[in-house]
Amino acid sequence: MDTIERIKALSDAFGPSGFEDDVAALVRSELEEYETSIDHMTNVRCEKEPGSEKPRVMLDAHMDEVGVIVQAIKPNGTLRFLPLGGWSAVSFPSSSFQIRTRNGNTVPGVVAIKPPHFMKKDERNKPSDVSDMVIDIGVTSREEAEALGIGIGSPGVPDITCRYDEERGLFYGKAFDDRIGVACAIDTLKRLKNEDLPCNVQGSFSVQEEVGERGVRCNAEALKPDVMICFEGCPADDTFSEDYMIQAALGKGPMLRHMDVSMITNWRFQKLALDTAREKGIPVQESVRSGGGTNGAMVNQTYGVPAIVIGVPVRYIHSSNCFCRLDDYENAVKLAVELCKLLDNQTVSKL
Repeated sequence: MDTIERIKALSDAFGPSGFEDDVAALVRSELEEYETSIDHMTNVRCEKEPGSEKPRVMLDAHMDEVGVIVQAIKPNGTLRFLPLGGWSAVSFPSSSFQIRTRNGNTVPGVVAIKPPHFMKKDERNKPSDVSDMVIDIGVTSREEAEALGIGIGSPGVPDITCRYDEERGLFYGKAFDDRIGVACAIDTLKRLKNEDLPCNVQGSFSVQEEVGERGVRCNAEALKPDVMICFEGCPADDTFSEDYMIQAALGKGPMLRHMDVSMITNWRFQKLALDTAREKGIPVQESVRSGGGTNGAMVNQTYGVPAIVIGVPVRYIHSSNCFCRLDDYENAVKLAVELCKLLDNQTVSKL
């Protein structure tokens, strides 16, 4: 599968937090040159040189996407649901979703609220809340919904098919947080497979990041990295921020995050990444964030491992409709490849 088709396939794959099986299978099929393993959480792992004494560099990306889970079925067949991950409630109404049934099929649905025709004045001015919404799958009773194989615990994701505009190098689809990062990690591992490196490169494809960075702990415990490069689909800020505050614009390279609410990035590793980008002519952006959080923070805090975040800017992240660009993706991979060529024992010891 070429790069474009791989990114499209990863975007389209069904994989909300806790239900990443399809994504894991796709990752493993795309890394046939490696011996991959999968655990009971569905985390995927691999190593370039198992048992090597070289520094271990973990390339991590999370496979899950924000989604929904059915909480209950109402007598009329509509579905009460809860978010999986950090949704803004206002982005839900009228969004199309696909709900997975017990036999593995999907049923289309739409997030519905009371039509304005039936709202009282105070209801029209009331802020949106998920508790006031349902997913309508076009049935008229609980029994009809259950006959389709839908029940409590059925997961769902936005019903969007990824498209690529070749002329603009632009992807439109869902789940680029963090499937664009997953694509980066796969591509980096492929490019480094036959390189003589000073480090042992490890692949970490983790689950349940959107609900608390859960899966990466298992991967870190198994791989015991010395250094971590975390690939992320990061929120683009170029359509809502003042010019001087734009730190993750589409088309200006990957974002290197100095700080978010979960981690202050190891400044030595961050400097190495920024210096390498400048030396190699790789465009990058820098950011300091008042929100956010990544798998990098979990590994940094739990194991004391120096970690950096290489983020591919994504517009309208944590919604059903997102944009990202191929050139930002390619520059993220280039930077990771160049860093892995530098991370020898001496360099890692100084981070």
